[in-house]
Amino acid sequence: MTVAQEFLYIEGMTKEIRQITESGVLAAMSHPLRRRLMDVLKVYGPSTVSQLAERTDQAVANVSHHLKVLGACDLIEEAPELARDRRERWWRLVSAGVRWTAADFGGDPATAAVASAAESLDLDHHVRLVRAWHATDEAERARWESSPFGTSKWLHLTPAELAQLEADVLEVFARWASRDVPDDGQRREPVFAFAYGVPARP
Repeated sequence: MTVAQEFLYIEGMTKEIRQITESGVLAAMSHPLRRRLMDVLKVYGPSTVSQLAERTDQAVANVSHHLKVLGACDLIEEAPELARDRRERWWRLVSAGVRWTAADFGGDPATAAVASAAESLDLDHHVRLVRAWHATDEAERARWESSPFGTSKWLHLTPAELAQLEADVLEVFARWASRDVPDDGQRREPVFAFAYGVPARP
């Protein structure tokens, strides 16, 4: 299974997608809070430690610790040019996205276990975001009318056809992620979209 987390492009980061092949890096980025911190940086761009702490409801010291772990793995980096003084520390993502596949971690039981845990945590993260939407108040859901969606299909496919379906879905996601956002005065908010296609039994 291939997992891709492609981010909105933020000025100052490379546009390249990083292929993760080190189990230590995969373990570091799979931690729930570190995943949230990377998500905040994806959505809002370079941020200070205080801003990240506020947006994740965490203590500044706790956020600082996890930022150092992500920084040691070259997943994020400091942006000193944004600081107004020596005490202010800004962080940004290094790459426009990360991608990894479980096949890269099948060499020994320890790395395979890291990949398996990362897949499970990734799915938990996706489901948690959808459940959080369903738990929002009625007024907020009404504001979005019927636009949030969920869909599922049972298909009969070969492995090659499933790979083509993946390519088609990723192309749609990429087109929306890379579009020029219209300057029409309308309010646009972060929307999380994800897709899975896995062999299964009914």
